[in-house]
Amino acid sequence: MTAALFCLFDRHLLRACCFFVGFALCMALAWLILEAPWLAGVEGLIGALLTAPCLFYALGSFSHAAKLPPYDHIREPLSRGVIRTLLALAWCLMVGATVRFIFPEMVYSPTEHPLLLAGIVMIATAMGAFAWHRHLVRRLLAFNVMGSGVFLLLAGLAGTNAQGQALITVGLVVAWLGSLLGALVIRRLYQLEGQIALSGESALKEKGK
Repeated sequence: MTAALFCLFDRHLLRACCFFVGFALCMALAWLILEAPWLAGVEGLIGALLTAPCLFYALGSFSHAAKLPPYDHIREPLSRGVIRTLLALAWCLMVGATVRFIFPEMVYSPTEHPLLLAGIVMIATAMGAFAWHRHLVRRLLAFNVMGSGVFLLLAGLAGTNAQGQALITVGLVVAWLGSLLGALVIRRLYQLEGQIALSGESALKEKGK
């Protein structure tokens, strides 16, 4: 979880992406501890060896094209960030309420369901970061961390049996494809719009005025 927090809230983009590699390796270790070696291998392959290069590509680290500025200096009024964060937390509360009805015993003994608890906390944190940040690379990082939280939630609900591992593996592949598409879009937007494209819709609207 510590690696996820550094990944989500470090404004130095290259360092945040490096923290994501550490986060992916920690997730692989977690799957190994949960006696899901197949998931551990897939997580290490897709997270550290396939998704991380997508993030570095989005930063421009692998090409001679213009690199993204190393720091995220995009700031918006506090009120907008608070509203977006509250909306994200409301979504997470709905997820928590759903889990509460499926596993009512979790309310009285949350520590006995560590995967569900870790998944909900990770999803809530990543959703808050996704809503708060305007920089597209940081949103892509939040998307990946949120996906890991969803997979932990699935493991808590369905277990780490063969069927559960197959479902999570499909999710990991889909998440990687989403990250690849996101990295390509970010590079294209940066080539077309420059720095202003990285701040998302609000900056693009301001440019159009």
